[in-house]
Amino acid sequence: MGRQILVVEDDDGIALPLVRTLSREGYEVLRVAEGRAAIEQATAGEVELVVLDLGLPDMDGLDVCRRLRDLGYDGGIVILTARDGELDRVVGLDVGADDYIAKPFALAELLARLRALLRRSSSRPIAAEPGTTAPPAASATPLTVDPASRRAHAGDREVQLSTKEFDLLAQLDRYRGAVVTREQLMDEVWDENWFGSTKTLDVTMARLRQKLDDAGADVRITTIRGVGFRLDEGRADA
Repeated sequence: MGRQILVVEDDDGIALPLVRTLSREGYEVLRVAEGRAAIEQATAGEVELVVLDLGLPDMDGLDVCRRLRDLGYDGGIVILTARDGELDRVVGLDVGADDYIAKPFALAELLARLRALLRRSSSRPIAAEPGTTAPPAASATPLTVDPASRRAHAGDREVQLSTKEFDLLAQLDRYRGAVVTREQLMDEVWDENWFGSTKTLDVTMARLRQKLDDAGADVRITTIRGVGFRLDEGRADA
């Protein structure tokens, strides 16, 4: 069975050629036309990457993206949209998208971006049960990061991270105790062809900080103003 991609697009003129192309590339492709169906499919357990249109008939694609991240979906999310202004790109990335491509787009470019995300994907979608509460914050425990399995643990507790959040943490952990520049992080995590706003780095870093804190990881991410970030031992509130 090929790696599973969910296409969320209500326009048959876009969706059908995309589904055919992805299928020929060897992927297992699911297609839905509405946001609520997308949330149900993506959190069911096997979807590794979501190709998400913003202009859906039942809800805005940005709300779909935000909801998926709130439910713990940590596969890749690529937004497709005719909204091609920088502000819209920033908003999409702020709510948890990994990449953004404006319509009309070349299929070859989209495929290249999807392959890059799938190479990095941790593919562990997890849905929270309705009515449950978050576990209590853990006491401070050592942080371990394993790039091979794409998993991070605070003690014996796994820290659930999105693709970009894990990539940022892996880069910081690789140079733990040393400063990693903003330029290096953008090149390594978003690659040298990224032309969007670097605000997405700050937003993703803020989410990463919060998740490490919630997990009780005994580390802190220190901002070095005008330079970059450093992963230090010891929690900020210690």
